[in-house]
Amino acid sequence: MNVSGAAAQASGGLLSRDRIVAGPGFNRWLVPPAALAIHLCIGMAYGFSVFWLPMARQLPNVDAAACAGQGFLDELVTTSCNWSVPALTHIFETFIAVLGISAAIWGGWLERAGPRRAGVIAALCWGGGMMIGGVGVALHQLWLVYLGCGLIGGVGQGLGYITPVSTLIKWFPDRRGMATGFAIMGYGGGAMIGAPLAVWLMARFTHDGVPGVARTLGVMGAIYLVVMAIGAFGFRVAPEGWLPEGWSPGAAASHPMITPHHVHLNRAWRTPQFWLIWGVLCLNVTAGIGVISMASPMLQDVFGARLVGVDAATAINAGQRAAIVAAAAGLVGLISLFNSVGRIFWASLSDQLGRKNTYYAFFVLGIILYCLLPTWGHLGLPGLFVASICVILSMYGGGFSTVPAYLADIFGTQMVGAIHGRLITAWSVAGVVGPALIAGVRQVQIDHGVPHALVYDRTLYIMAFLLLCGLVCNALVRPVNPKHWMTPEQLARERSLQHEVAATREARSAARGQFGFGGGLAWLGVGVPFAIGLLIALQKAAALF
Repeated sequence: MNVSGAAAQASGGLLSRDRIVAGPGFNRWLVPPAALAIHLCIGMAYGFSVFWLPMARQLPNVDAAACAGQGFLDELVTTSCNWSVPALTHIFETFIAVLGISAAIWGGWLERAGPRRAGVIAALCWGGGMMIGGVGVALHQLWLVYLGCGLIGGVGQGLGYITPVSTLIKWFPDRRGMATGFAIMGYGGGAMIGAPLAVWLMARFTHDGVPGVARTLGVMGAIYLVVMAIGAFGFRVAPEGWLPEGWSPGAAASHPMITPHHVHLNRAWRTPQFWLIWGVLCLNVTAGIGVISMASPMLQDVFGARLVGVDAATAINAGQRAAIVAAAAGLVGLISLFNSVGRIFWASLSDQLGRKNTYYAFFVLGIILYCLLPTWGHLGLPGLFVASICVILSMYGGGFSTVPAYLADIFGTQMVGAIHGRLITAWSVAGVVGPALIAGVRQVQIDHGVPHALVYDRTLYIMAFLLLCGLVCNALVRPVNPKHWMTPEQLARERSLQHEVAATREARSAARGQFGFGGGLAWLGVGVPFAIGLLIALQKAAALF
């Protein structure tokens, strides 16, 4: 895809940035639902695990013994053997890795092309990638699933993730954390909507006992393409010089950790502040995503029969075993809920506490809770264990939603979307390291005869140590040296490349329109699916109690 070539046509055309500068009748509260429409779709990334087992059962009556010796390369092209679950789970790692890479590569282009063009391309890549993946399942060609869902879908993930960030921060200079929290909340909640939908569709499309994965991917891809495109067309950018009514930037600029200046992308990523914040995000995500990846087996291993009120030494029947699995599934539902709600809660709170203090809270509370988790397991207190994990996962989500505002505070708002794109590579690294670390340490201890109820103790203490390292990184963040600020000439050039005009009196009074009936419809469009997903998550969580 020639994204840079498309940038050359950014001036003029339906998707161009200069065509979506807000007029006088626009209301800034119409931007968050546009962002949510995109993030709720790409947030299905967290729910993709619902496809692994059905994908592994696409060929009935296969001789498993004859396929036992095939390697990963064989699985990519086989048409006669079912795929293994480990081979399928690499799809998740692929699109998370490509998410970070694509966001880093095209973040600078996105700032100049604008959120509408980037959002439409993201819709084509994520929705189209899922449809290509569906064709791969139908043809039983795993390489095609990797190409569609993993590579092309990963580009859609990366562009879709960072598309709203710069736009929202410029619309909400008075509430940077809350604004980005709204959008990124959608990424955490996308699985609450998408995973139950996928399960329902697969059951509906099941034929002759074969789960309907191919048609499900095709239908969901089409839905996501349309919804994301609608969100992209809903974006408007703030006119240069626009400020919220009654708000002055003076109070924020007086804070030592909030700069009124701007740092260019090419300078920002070379500063120590960038790499310190990169470390802050990477370490917070590594700890959190490790728990997400093993939450269900962790709860079953640590508490086992005690989840259904039976002594650990007592044999359990099939009904009790099913209840244990249901309770573990309830934890997964709660994780989705707290991961999502934590994004808006902590990001909004950061507007009051400050971004640096919010990350201090993440790391200090996280260290305490990770160190307490083994104790709750030894004492047989599943309620406190679950509550601690929920708080940890709220801070995991909060770390994602707070970091764009942290970057805007440190590097200014002019290129914050592009800088955020580079920083998201921390997520790509953490997405591989976290699950591999917790799964690897668990397996080593099982191989050495450690009881299943104790195999996570050492891992959880390692996670606490990672958070301690993150705490140190956060403590070292200081304001950027003035030598890195853009000069007035450099800033003017960058604004011209982004098709921004000089501030005018009209710009300061623009976008004062009423919220209106259209605003209500926009919020209902994203709010109703989110509420349905929330209800489903709460119903699953009820099994824990």
